[in-house]
Amino acid sequence: MERLKRNRRKRKTHVPVRMNLLFFAVFLLFSLLVLRLGLVQIVNGESYKKEVERTEDVVVNTGVPRGKMYDRYGNVIVDNVPLNAITYTRANNTKIEEMMEVASKLSEYIEKDTKEVTERDKKDYWLLNNKEQADKKVSEEEIKKLQNNEDFSEDDVNAKVYQMRLDRITKDELASLTEKDLEIIAIYREFSSGYALNPQIVKNEGVTPEEFAVVSEHLNELPGINTTTDWKRSYVFDDTLRTILGNVSSSREGLPKNLVDSYLAKDYNRNDRVGKSYVELEYEDVLQGQKEQIKNVTKGGSVLESVLVQEGQRGKDIVLTIDMELQREVEKIIEEELRKQIVNRGESPNLDRAYVVMIDPNTGEILAMAGKQYVKNSETGKYEMRDAALGTFTSSYEVGSVVKGATVLTGYMTGNLKPGEVLIDEPLKIKGTKPKSSWFNRYQRIPMSDLFALEKSSNSYMWKVALKVAGGQYVPNEPIVNNPEAFDIFRNHYAQFGLGVPTGIDLPGESSGLTGTDTTPGFLLDLVIGQFDTYTTMQLAQYISTIANDGYRVEPHIMKEIREPTNDLESLGPILFEKETNVLNRIDATQAQIEHVQKGFYRVYHSPDGTAYDQFKNAPYNAAGKSGTAETYVDGELNYNTTLIGYAPFDNPEVAYATMVPASHIQASGVADPYVNKYISKRVMDKYFELKKKRAEEVKDPTSVNKKVENAEEAEEQMQEEREQNN
Repeated sequence: MERLKRNRRKRKTHVPVRMNLLFFAVFLLFSLLVLRLGLVQIVNGESYKKEVERTEDVVVNTGVPRGKMYDRYGNVIVDNVPLNAITYTRANNTKIEEMMEVASKLSEYIEKDTKEVTERDKKDYWLLNNKEQADKKVSEEEIKKLQNNEDFSEDDVNAKVYQMRLDRITKDELASLTEKDLEIIAIYREFSSGYALNPQIVKNEGVTPEEFAVVSEHLNELPGINTTTDWKRSYVFDDTLRTILGNVSSSREGLPKNLVDSYLAKDYNRNDRVGKSYVELEYEDVLQGQKEQIKNVTKGGSVLESVLVQEGQRGKDIVLTIDMELQREVEKIIEEELRKQIVNRGESPNLDRAYVVMIDPNTGEILAMAGKQYVKNSETGKYEMRDAALGTFTSSYEVGSVVKGATVLTGYMTGNLKPGEVLIDEPLKIKGTKPKSSWFNRYQRIPMSDLFALEKSSNSYMWKVALKVAGGQYVPNEPIVNNPEAFDIFRNHYAQFGLGVPTGIDLPGESSGLTGTDTTPGFLLDLVIGQFDTYTTMQLAQYISTIANDGYRVEPHIMKEIREPTNDLESLGPILFEKETNVLNRIDATQAQIEHVQKGFYRVYHSPDGTAYDQFKNAPYNAAGKSGTAETYVDGELNYNTTLIGYAPFDNPEVAYATMVPASHIQASGVADPYVNKYISKRVMDKYFELKKKRAEEVKDPTSVNKKVENAEEAEEQMQEEREQNN
């Protein structure tokens, strides 16, 4: 009994100790909790509050319409057409499932073309909408095996598993997708192609008024969707000069792959529409305009508000040097003359293209640059005429005797020929080769001056000049002097005229032509008559301009002015920049020597023996120039390239031109058929002066699109003042 009492007392003493320990522990915990709350609320409370309230400002640049292009008389040739558009802007935290849900709802209100939907797009969509079946495509064992591979990170494993699921989707499973599914996929493609907070075009072509209205009415149930006005580049004159004007990327395409790095370095967005080629590309910095800047205030990835930071302004306008009316007429003439020759395939079996460049020799302003090519449409199987104006400066050919003016002047400049010097035109009998002769003299020895040699287009005269420059002379039945340096001498002098070197035209992709590498002496003789190296039509235009312009080589250009954009349809904006004449060099000839060659070129057009006399003898304007024919082989068959260069008026040149017709004809029964190069040249020069006369009676004010000057006398004075200023 006593023992039992002692045990009870012992237990009683243990209970209060345990209770005290428990209370003490609770006290400590509450103390720690109070301390932690104090730290959070008192010490760090303000910073946590700021973190909760923290927002982020994201500035987004929104594209604006590009600048317009005008011709030299203020006619709009490239414009922007407004379009109704539907856009989507996703937030930073938008999930794929949310985007797909919006795409599904939007598909109920608009029709979307599905032709760009790929098989991969379909598979991604199928996996997203069939998760249970998708998970079964890859077993747990396969996943574990990948996870056990030490070379794979977690992202690598996920990527490989996803790819395995894609690969195992069957054709039948894909075939289960409906047209409605494909439309949703097409819309989702547009959603996902842009960047967060950047409006992405979902549809901007073919948006019907009904679609625009119904989407606008349901914006509250379509998060991220908006209706707005977009633009499309419009080339007013259809196919005229299209290859030169260039192209602009679409909103879907964005920055071209080959130019993406250079554009990103200039702070472009990947989905910006930009110039891809030629004028649109060359003057991208001018045409692009000032983007609208919008500051999006975000919190937790969601946009709280959008604030306009900077208003956008469409790109600056460009006035081109091109006379669009003349350009269209030149293209029409080329096409008509080509068709005439192509009908008679027996005479011209390989003729399919022709080029013309017309230029102001005093300023380098390109008035027209036209090319046409007769090609087979791969889709229809029918032949059609296509714009080939690019070929005026990207394609080069042997040009024949048009280079003889440069050959004669090289003789002058090197001291191996004197103006008026007489040489014997005769067939050259060079040891080990067939006789070489001028086209008009197969057997005789005819003394002739340099002027007659240009007029009649003597080969023999030019060959003897070449031999003199090479340090030798012609001796019948003996080999000619071998001097490889003579090739460089001629090419260096030709370069002074723009032959064989870049002209400096303000367009990308210019060709310098091809330079022959063989220095066998016989090829020197070919070089000096235009049958060895190749040249572009633009180089020929610069060459004839240099002769017309008393030896000054002027850089050709297609951009005349840059103007401030304006919404006034009746007039152009103020001039911001005006292209000045850029003289590249003057040839190393005296004025008297240049004038002597000019006289030779005059005789080509005005003397009965001149090779362009028949076409230009009755012209109401006083022209001068040089014709050319070069042998060339097409598929092993001998063909002839024909060219003609010229300028007018002779005493005060205001227009120079070059015509190039590759493979214009074959030699048929000893008769070289129709001179299409001369027919084209005569017609384009006639048209130039016809339009000039017309504008002397009614001409547009250069500062106005539609305003006309009725006083013919005043118009003539204006044009004369322009010429004097340019000179």
